[in-house]
Amino acid sequence: MKKIILASTSTLHGGDYLDYLLPTLENHFSNCKTLLFIPYAKPGGISHDDYTKKVSTTFSKINIAVKGIHEFENAVEAVKNAEAIFTGGGNTFLLVSELYNHHLMAILKTTIEAGTPYLGTSAGSNIGGKTMNTTNDMPIVLPESFNTLGLINFNLNPHYLDTDKQSTHMGETRETRINEFHTVSNIPVLGLREGSWLEISDSKLILKGNLKSRLFRKNEIAIEIETESDLSFLK
Repeated sequence: MKKIILASTSTLHGGDYLDYLLPTLENHFSNCKTLLFIPYAKPGGISHDDYTKKVSTTFSKINIAVKGIHEFENAVEAVKNAEAIFTGGGNTFLLVSELYNHHLMAILKTTIEAGTPYLGTSAGSNIGGKTMNTTNDMPIVLPESFNTLGLINFNLNPHYLDTDKQSTHMGETRETRINEFHTVSNIPVLGLREGSWLEISDSKLILKGNLKSRLFRKNEIAIEIETESDLSFLK
């Protein structure tokens, strides 16, 4: 059975890395002693080793040992043999480029859909959608393709920000950008606000967290989705 968590962010304002999710993760990875970490998104340019150490420190709190995928001689075999997998946030273009460069996109999808527990945050959640086209990140590299894992039948926009009507900012809002996406695509987009996540199994797709999410569909008015809602109708 699929066991997937796609979270908007790894860190809430004023909190420590993944702390707000730890009780959920302890349950999610309850049968796991080891975790394969994919650090390719490199937030702020952090090294793979330093990023993996950061993740390892957090997961030690729930007695799970972490090893970075870059530490394996064969990345494909590392994914196949993983007890659990976590893809961290950072730059989605870089992450997707590296997944294709290492021939990991297809095997990652197959492995997760076969039941290996998966966690994604930010960029690691973006790749759970059909494409990465609704990321907020700068295109610092050109991936082989914008197609991603397709673990869900829609796209995500992590870190979704509502339009501030009092702001003097004249640039595009998130809603404007998603509407632009819908001039060329029919794929629905879920705007995940900070502290929100999706829990996905074979039968259910539940919105978790304290905040609503915003669902955009082509030629329709965007709607608010209440927390604890089942979004299986989008699967």
